[in-house]
Amino acid sequence: MEPLKLIPAFQDYIWGGTRLRDEFGKQCDMERIAESWELSCHPAGMSVIANSIYKGQTLRAFLETDWLTNVGAGAGALSSFPVLIKLIDARRDLSVQVHPDDSYAREHENGENGKTECWYVVDCEPGATLAYGFNRQLTSEEFRAHIMDGTLMDYVQLVPVHKGDVFFIEAGTLHAIGAGILIAEIQQNSNLTYRVYDYERLGADGKPRELHIDKAVDVTKTWPAPPRMKRPPMECEGYTASVIADCAYFTVTELQITQEAVFPASEGVSYTHLLVTDGEAVLIYEDGVMMPLLKGESVFLPANFGAYSIRSRSCTMLSTRTMPRK
Repeated sequence: MEPLKLIPAFQDYIWGGTRLRDEFGKQCDMERIAESWELSCHPAGMSVIANSIYKGQTLRAFLETDWLTNVGAGAGALSSFPVLIKLIDARRDLSVQVHPDDSYAREHENGENGKTECWYVVDCEPGATLAYGFNRQLTSEEFRAHIMDGTLMDYVQLVPVHKGDVFFIEAGTLHAIGAGILIAEIQQNSNLTYRVYDYERLGADGKPRELHIDKAVDVTKTWPAPPRMKRPPMECEGYTASVIADCAYFTVTELQITQEAVFPASEGVSYTHLLVTDGEAVLIYEDGVMMPLLKGESVFLPANFGAYSIRSRSCTMLSTRTMPRK
């Protein structure tokens, strides 16, 4: 089994920029690349395999050839792949929005998944901020009233961000990526968003973009957001590892590779997805076979993949898995 390099699906939203093309080498015909869906089995945009005998197939088609062997015990009991991973380039502010949890989504959105997500700040302009929950407790009635009278942003918590910052955005948390921020988003496999404020912008059709006020009021947690968290790094031979998110859907670890880092076989526990956010590296497997990994590249290792190592003088990558829960 070879590591599977993935070709992302792209999304061209009105707030997107060109950094994913200019700095990360993403290639598509869109004028702007707001999002590249690096690991996706979602019908709105699927990753495609770039190498091996599976070249040209969607990742989902490959996984379905042997579901449990490929995704592992952590995700094997699920009916669909649990994770969607994106790079997001916000040239302008995104809309202020919220996502439902699984229970609400399955009742009100034709069985769709809810959406809990993690943001990892890959880079940002000086002074960039994002919206993260509220700056004080509100009732649902107050939340609705502030949406309707145009004062919502007076009650939204705006947080300065820096490269490497992490935000865990549980379903129900009000949020928005601010202009000048480039993030990696690890999220549930869902495309559900309830928009509550959009700066009175017009969409591509020249009309104001739709708001979803009733549903947003139903699902939003109207208290201040929890503190940002990132576990202290664990020093290992050739690298450091920091767990930045751990929930039922995904476990994400920031890896800082400085020499050669050796990783054991997964033993069927979970797939591994590696996304290079800075620098470059070489993935070494099967007694010395080498695969270069450049900034912005993405590789999928099935759950039955053997031991491997990653060699670099300086590289940052995110490793995502779905681990079994007791």
